[in-house]
Amino acid sequence: MSMVEIVSDVTNPLLSRRELTCNFTGLGGRLGRLESVNLVTQKCNLEGKMVIPLSLKNHVGKPTITGLFYVYDDKNLAKRHVNPTILSRLEKSQKKAAEAAAADGGEGNEQSGESS
Repeated sequence: MSMVEIVSDVTNPLLSRRELTCNFTGLGGRLGRLESVNLVTQKCNLEGKMVIPLSLKNHVGKPTITGLFYVYDDKNLAKRHVNPTILSRLEKSQKKAAEAAAADGGEGNEQSGESS
């Protein structure tokens, strides 16, 4: 059984976006916004599109998270439609993840250089 289950997939032609509601089973309390975006992107083949997590809700008594995602083809359209606070938090977390990945990669190179 897959960890990601698509509950609803609605195309909103008025706002030129796709609205996805997904259940993440077995990940209660351990799933962040970026990880959820990566899982949805892989499940629905959304490479090259802007996926914005609007809400992630934990269920009481169950290890299940329900998430609402907006998928835009155009980044400028997403910036016009979505609250700027949500976008700034998403960009901030992406930047933080990139810095952590760079730090992990940089530390590994330094350690291998010192041991030689």
